[in-house]
Amino acid sequence: MPKRKDISSVLIIGAGPIVIGQACEFDYSGTQACKALKEEGYRVILVNSNPATIMTDPDIADSIYIEPINWQTIEKIIEREKPDAILATMGGQTGLNTALDLSTNGILEKHNVEMIGATKKSIDTAEDRELFKIAMKEINIEVAKSGLVHNLDQAFEVINKINYPVIIRPSFTLGGTGGGIAYNEDEFITIVKRGLELSPTNEILLEESLLGWKEFEMEVVRDNQDNAIIVCSIENVDPMGIHTGDSITVAPAQTLTDKEYQRMRDQSIAILRKIGVDTGGSNVQFAINPSDGRMIVIEMNPRVSRSSALASKATGFPIAKIAAKLAIGFTLDELKNDITDRQTPASFEPTIDYVVTKIPRFAFKKFPQADPNLTTQMKSVGEVMAIGRTFQESLQKAIRSLETNHYGLTNLYKDKSVTNNLRKKLITPSAERLFYIGDAFRLGLSISEVNHMTHIDPWFLEQIKDLIDTEINISRLNIENIDSETLLTLKKKGFSDIRLAELLHSDELTIRAKRKVLKIKPVFKRVDTCAAEFETSTAYLYSTYEDECESRPTNKRKILILGGGPNRIGQGIEFDYCCVHASFAISECGYESIMINCNPETVSTDYDTSDRLYFDPLTFEDVMEIIEIEQPEGVIVQFGGQTPLKLAKRLLDAGAPIIGTLPDSIDTAEDREQFKDLVTTLGYLQPYNEVASNLDEALQKAKKVRYPMVVRPSYVLGGRAMEIIYNDEELKKYMHEAVRVSNEAPVLLDHFLDKAIEVDVDAVSDGKEVFIGGIMEHIEQAGVHSGDSSCVIPPIKLSQKIQNTLKDQMINLAKSLNVVGLVNAQFAVRKNKVFIIEVNPRASRTVPFVSKATGNQLAKIAAKTMIGIPLNDQEIKTSTPMKFFSVKSPVFPFNKFPDTDPILGPEMKSTGEVMGTGRTFGEAYMKAQNATGITIPQSGSVFISVRDPDKTVNLLRLAEFLIRKEFEIIATDGTNRFLNDNNIQSSHINKVHEGKPHIVGLIRKELIDLIINTTEGKQSIEESLSIRAEAVIRNVTYYTSLEAAVATMNSFDYFNIMNVTKIQDYYKVEVHR
Repeated sequence: MPKRKDISSVLIIGAGPIVIGQACEFDYSGTQACKALKEEGYRVILVNSNPATIMTDPDIADSIYIEPINWQTIEKIIEREKPDAILATMGGQTGLNTALDLSTNGILEKHNVEMIGATKKSIDTAEDRELFKIAMKEINIEVAKSGLVHNLDQAFEVINKINYPVIIRPSFTLGGTGGGIAYNEDEFITIVKRGLELSPTNEILLEESLLGWKEFEMEVVRDNQDNAIIVCSIENVDPMGIHTGDSITVAPAQTLTDKEYQRMRDQSIAILRKIGVDTGGSNVQFAINPSDGRMIVIEMNPRVSRSSALASKATGFPIAKIAAKLAIGFTLDELKNDITDRQTPASFEPTIDYVVTKIPRFAFKKFPQADPNLTTQMKSVGEVMAIGRTFQESLQKAIRSLETNHYGLTNLYKDKSVTNNLRKKLITPSAERLFYIGDAFRLGLSISEVNHMTHIDPWFLEQIKDLIDTEINISRLNIENIDSETLLTLKKKGFSDIRLAELLHSDELTIRAKRKVLKIKPVFKRVDTCAAEFETSTAYLYSTYEDECESRPTNKRKILILGGGPNRIGQGIEFDYCCVHASFAISECGYESIMINCNPETVSTDYDTSDRLYFDPLTFEDVMEIIEIEQPEGVIVQFGGQTPLKLAKRLLDAGAPIIGTLPDSIDTAEDREQFKDLVTTLGYLQPYNEVASNLDEALQKAKKVRYPMVVRPSYVLGGRAMEIIYNDEELKKYMHEAVRVSNEAPVLLDHFLDKAIEVDVDAVSDGKEVFIGGIMEHIEQAGVHSGDSSCVIPPIKLSQKIQNTLKDQMINLAKSLNVVGLVNAQFAVRKNKVFIIEVNPRASRTVPFVSKATGNQLAKIAAKTMIGIPLNDQEIKTSTPMKFFSVKSPVFPFNKFPDTDPILGPEMKSTGEVMGTGRTFGEAYMKAQNATGITIPQSGSVFISVRDPDKTVNLLRLAEFLIRKEFEIIATDGTNRFLNDNNIQSSHINKVHEGKPHIVGLIRKELIDLIINTTEGKQSIEESLSIRAEAVIRNVTYYTSLEAAVATMNSFDYFNIMNVTKIQDYYKVEVHR
C-alpha cells in the first residue's frame, strides 16, 4: 500500500530526559522518525523536554516544542497544531504512557487525532501484564507462572502459590524501575511496596523465578499486510535475573539450535499478530530453561526499544526509519534498504557475517552507598558495542571500548587460590563478574564449576577460558621471539596492543612497532545487512584482521571526528550532540566527514550522519589505524568530552593532524600552576588555590587556602571525587579514602566561595575573534556541580556591568589560550567581584542548551572555525535583548539507588536534563520543574532545616510565603528558633539522633509534603541522610539548596499557567550579525 493521503501532519512524542532505563537511543529513533516523515512530505510536530538531543534542533521537525511531556501540555500543542495523527512508539515508555493518558482522557477523540504506530488496544495488551498473559494463552504460547496484584494482601495470596524466589515487575515503568527479586518475606514486602508506588497503575506482576534460564530477544518488524521480518536475534550472555539493559549481549544469538531459533521466530511473529502491532517494530523477549529446553515468552514492547537501537547498529537496518514509514501506510516490500544502495527491499531479512557484543557501563563510583549487585532493575548508565568476526574478537574490542582501564580480561582477583570470596563474586552478578570469571579459569576452575555458579552458557565460558589459556601462553613468550603467525592469531582473537604489552612486560608502542615490522595491520569490513551478497557504497565499517579490506578510502578532502564513547555521568549525550553538529558542518563545507565511535545509542553512530562511520573503540591503537588508512586533513578531538582529549597528545605525537585548540593549550587550562600564572598575568581574580601530592603537603597548604575548601583530583570530568572539606579531619579522610594521590596525579585545593553565584559562559573563538554564545546563571549557589545545578539564560540577578566583565574576561582568556573552536568557562560572582574558577577549551555539556536557548548551533559554528572559516564569515544570530527565558534543570537517578544520598554537591550525579522556556523566568522555571517530574505541593506541611549560613532574610521571606500559601512549617531546633525569633510561626521536631518523635517518623507516616533541607560538613550530612533517603522512598519533594527552593516559590504563580510555544517562534525576534 502507498503512503496514506488522509493524513498530512504527525505529532511525535519524544522520550524526555536521559534517565537510567531510557537513554539517548530514543534521540536516535526520534531523529530518524522525524527525517523519515519529512522525507515523505508530512508536516512533523515534535514535543520533547530534552535540549541535549539532536531531535529538538529547530530544523529536524517543522514545529519543535521543548515542553514538559504530559497529556495536559500535549493537549495544548494539539489544540494549536491540529495534527492528524500522533506517533508515540519512538519515545520509549514515556511516549507510550503519555499517549495512553491522552486517549484515556478523551483528548485524541475530542480533537480527532489518530494514534499510529501502535493502537491503544495493542499498547494495553502488551503492557498490561494480565492482558498479555491472557493473549498468550489464547495462541498457546507459554508464559511464566504469575499473578497480578494491586496491594500487599493480594501479593501474599499469590506468593503462597509461586514460592520464593519471586520476580517482581511493576506495570508501565521503564528500565524495570521498582522491580527486583525477592528471596524472603522481608525483601518481598520492601520490593512490592516500592513497585506499587512506582507503577502508574499501582499494579505489579509476581512471576515465578526464571533465575539461571537463558534469555533472548527478537527484534521484529511487521506491516499492515502481515509481512514480517526478524531484524536481529540477540542473546544475553548473562542469565535471567539481570535486566537485559545491564547484561552483556551478543548478536546474532550464538547458542540457539536451528529448531529453537525457528520456533522463537514463529512465536515472535505470532505475538505481534495477536497484540495487533502491524505498523512498526517491536521487541520480544524469551527465556529458555537450559536443563529441559522449556521456552516461554517474558514480554514484548510494542515500540522501538533500547534493543532496537542495538539491533539497528548491529545490522545496519534502520528500524526506527522503517517503522515510521510503516506507520503512515507503507509496506515492507515498498520500502528500499538504503545500506544496499536501495538494491533490496526492506522485506529482506538482514544477514550478518560477524558477531556484535554489547557491554553496559555503570556508575557505581558516583553512588558508593548503592547496591552494586545486578538485578531485574536496570542500573547501567550507558553501553558500548563492538563488531568482530568472532565472539572473542568482539568481546575484547567491547571491553576496551568501555574506558574503564581494562584492555582485555584483566586480572582483578589477587589471591593465589580459590576462596569463598571468589565464589561469591562468581555467584553474584556485578559489573566486574566477567573479569572474575577469567580469574576463576586462571586458578584452575573448570567450565562446569563456573557454569554451576554463574549459569552462563558453557559455550560462552569455553570462549572466555580459551582467551585466558591464550593469555597464560602469551605470558611465557618474549616480544622479540613472537613470529608473524602467532601475533596475527592473537590479533584475530581481539587482543589489543596494550593488553599484549601487559602480558609480555613490554609497552604499547613496542608492540605497535613489532606489528608494523611484521606487516600486521587491520583491514576494515562493511556493515551491509546482507553479508556482502550485494555491493554497498555505504561506508559503515569495523576493523578486523583478515586479508581483504573493504574500506576503499576516497581522495576527497576529509575531516575525522572522535566521538565520546559510552554514556556516563559527566559525559553524556551532550557531547554526542556536538560531534553530530561537527559532522554536519564539515559536510556542508564540502569536506568528507568521518566519525569514529563505539556507542550504539547515539545519533553519531547512525549510518547516514557522517559520510563514513567507523564503529570501533576510541583507543590510541584503533584510532591511529583509521587515521593511517584515511589520511584526513584534520582530526577533531574537542567535541567528544574527555575520551578523545585523553588521546590528543599521543595522537599528535604520532603524527595525527589535530585541528582546533591544540593539546598544549588544553594542558595550560587543565594544569593548575600554568593556569594560575595565566590568570595572574591577566590580572583576574581566582579563589586561592594550591596543589598537593601527599597528605602532609595537603594539610600544610590547607592553612594557606583556608577552609572551607573544594578538593578534587586533577584531570577529571563530571566532578569525579570532588568534595567540599571543612576541617583537617575531613581532609585526612578524603586523602585516604577518595583518591590515589601522586606527583603525576595531584589533588587540587581551592578556597570555597560560599554564597556565591556560579556562572557558566560558552563561547566560540576562531583564534582572533571570540563570540559569546551564552551566559548561564546558576540557580543553586556555588558548590553544586554545574551539571547538577539549574541555570537560566539570560541571567536574572547579574547586573549588566557584571555581565560585561564576564564577557571581557572570557574573550581575553580564550585569546590567551589560543582557542580555536569551543570554550567554556566557569565563574563565581560574590559581592560584585568576579572570580574565575576554570576554563575548558573544549565542548561542554551546556552547548546544546545554549544552542536551543539562543538559536545558534555553537558546535556547528565552532567546527567551521576549526576548518578555517572565520566567525565574521558565518551567519550568527544575535538577540538584543532576548525576548524569552530558558531554564535547564537536571534529572537524577536516586529512585534507582535508594541507598545513596541525594544531597547535591561538587560531584556530578545527574543523568540528564530538561529545558523550560517562557516569556518570564517564573514560567520557564516552573516548566523545567514540571518536566523533571517533580510534583510541587501547593499546600500542606513543610519541613525546614537549614545550615547556619542559610538563616538569612531569604529564608524568612520563603517562610512567610509558605505561610501565605497555607503551609504549616515544621522545623528542627536551630531553624525553629530562628523562625520564631523573627515572628514566624513554626513547630519543633527532633532530628533523628535526638530521639522520637523525629522528622523521619513524620515522613514515614506521610505527614510531610515538602522538605527544605540544607546542610554542610561531613557529620551534619551523615546525620541528615535518613531524612533525604526517606524522602526519595516516599516520593516527597525535597530541596537541598535554599536557592532552588526560593526559585520554586517565586514561580508559584505559574503553577496553573501552561503556555506552549514552539522553539522556532522564539527565534523570530532575532537578527543576523
